[in-house]
Amino acid sequence: MNTASVKVSDDCHLVVDILDGDQEGVLLVHGLASNARLWDGVAEELNKFGHRVAIVDQRGHGRSEKTQAGYDFATLSHDLAKVVNYLKDNSWDSEPVVVGQSWGASVVESFAAFYPKLVKGVVAVDGGITALAEKFPEWAECSYILAPPNMLGIPWDRFESLIRSNHPDWSEQAVQGVLANMEKLPDGTFRPWLSRDRHLEILWHLWQHNPFDVCSRLRVPILFVPAGGDPVRDREKTAGLERLSEVVQNSKIVWFNPADHDIHAQYPKQLSDLLHNEISTGIFS
Repeated sequence: MNTASVKVSDDCHLVVDILDGDQEGVLLVHGLASNARLWDGVAEELNKFGHRVAIVDQRGHGRSEKTQAGYDFATLSHDLAKVVNYLKDNSWDSEPVVVGQSWGASVVESFAAFYPKLVKGVVAVDGGITALAEKFPEWAECSYILAPPNMLGIPWDRFESLIRSNHPDWSEQAVQGVLANMEKLPDGTFRPWLSRDRHLEILWHLWQHNPFDVCSRLRVPILFVPAGGDPVRDREKTAGLERLSEVVQNSKIVWFNPADHDIHAQYPKQLSDLLHNEISTGIFS
């Protein structure tokens, strides 16, 4: 794996991990307050098929620069355009399938709508299928309910133990991926790489985001991969997917049920198999 620092604006470089291959390229994009490491398992499995793979830490996250601004969807889409152009300037000879999880799904949908010529297809992994403003008509309610918890002062060891107990079926690689969401501090505690104010700014943009409008502008195929297992959320997701199927030109839905929200961490082999098959003989072929 090679790591590149890609300049996307005068004040921001993004860290991108790249696996070489001779098959179709795949760009993997993480969710809100997450990081590239949670995609490692999927990236390795895709690379076994020969796929070129790139994983990006979005601005404000992981190892990428923590800019004061630029967390709106237009800027985030421009960031990904810069990353794809960098890849194409460095041996990638075709447009990638772009895969996003959770908020990352909304980001890649927007990216494909803004820059259709840079994308072969879109995959939305348990995200990009509902409009927050329809569930929370008032921003105050949305920000109150979905604000990140204050974890400052919690010992690192306690946090790690909590992750392991909550996800006993996850691989060590996946656990380390979650831990990489945080910066370990000298006093033995931690803090998220994504600051609370930037988290809330992203949430505000996500609250304003309408996936039905965005996806109606897509000119490339999109694969929706929702996680099932919660009856209430499953009904919300199903309703959103039904609406999306009416406005998207070419789409497919594959449920993982039951599954955690972080499908990519829980089932990297199964998800990579699905992606490879859809690229080789399915919706993206």
